[in-house]
Amino acid sequence: MISLFAKQICWLCQSGTPLTYSWNSLSLQQNKANLCHQCSKQLLLLTGPRCSKCSRMLDELDKDYIHGTVCHDCFRWEQQERWKNILHENISFYKYNSFLKNLMARYKYRGDYAIAELFATDIKTTLSKYPIDYIVPIPLSEERLVERGFNQSEAFIKMAKLTPTNLLVRIHSEKQSKKSRKERMDLDNLFQLKEGVDVKDKNIFLIDDIYTTGSTLRYASEILRNAGAYSVSSVTIAR
Repeated sequence: MISLFAKQICWLCQSGTPLTYSWNSLSLQQNKANLCHQCSKQLLLLTGPRCSKCSRMLDELDKDYIHGTVCHDCFRWEQQERWKNILHENISFYKYNSFLKNLMARYKYRGDYAIAELFATDIKTTLSKYPIDYIVPIPLSEERLVERGFNQSEAFIKMAKLTPTNLLVRIHSEKQSKKSRKERMDLDNLFQLKEGVDVKDKNIFLIDDIYTTGSTLRYASEILRNAGAYSVSSVTIAR
């Protein structure tokens, strides 16, 4: 390991604590480059056996809430005819703890665009393992886009030096967190396909910041699958 003791500023806490690097510092298992040790250790990786649909850590669940390789939430989604096999899988990297919650708030609501670079290698490395035709950011409503000034999902893709393809338009702007689980599962779709788009037989990955209930990703996937996409999966920073 090489320690660089020149005083460099941590991207997040702005401390002058020396940044520590290893030869593997860009892998998911190591400290994030440009973060001090105190900040990087608060980014907690999802580890161990995980739900094959949503990346939830199965070790944190009671055995009654595990169905084979999937968690109870995903099991319930898959029991609904409308949602069965709509989303192939979601890959998340980190636990959505208080540190990451504050980090995402700073990113999305205070416009700290550079935070997207912290996850660029995670995204690029993961997506390089799959055959992909389109990488699609989850779109914002026009109102939200004006408020924030940028689409956080699209920024993740661009920071990873990949090409976003905007195939979807958001037609409902109300936050899903305001709805019950049943309302989220039964709502008319949040999205529509852009005019003239052809996704027949394509492999598509959706990109978003957080997987909470999975409803947003499934609505986006439903539109694409119904339009003929062969497979739709997703990558999210946090679960």
